[in-house]
Amino acid sequence: MKIDWAAIGSVFGVSLAVTVGLVALFTLGISGLSRRERAVAQGSGGGVLAITGAYVCFAACAAAVAYGIHLIMAKS
Repeated sequence: MKIDWAAIGSVFGVSLAVTVGLVALFTLGISGLSRRERAVAQGSGGGVLAITGAYVCFAACAAAVAYGIHLIMAKS
């Protein structure tokens, strides 16, 4: 039996990069919600850009997860 170490390393690298990217994107979404809450608490107005950015980040995370599920289900 021959193990293709290059393929395993490639899969590991891509998985690590995508995982770190999704965590960073989700963190940006949480940060946007936090900034909006801070703006509302200070009475300085909406924070519309922060909430819009947060929703975009969460939508991108959901799309990435849905795409991953699609890839898994298409191969079955």
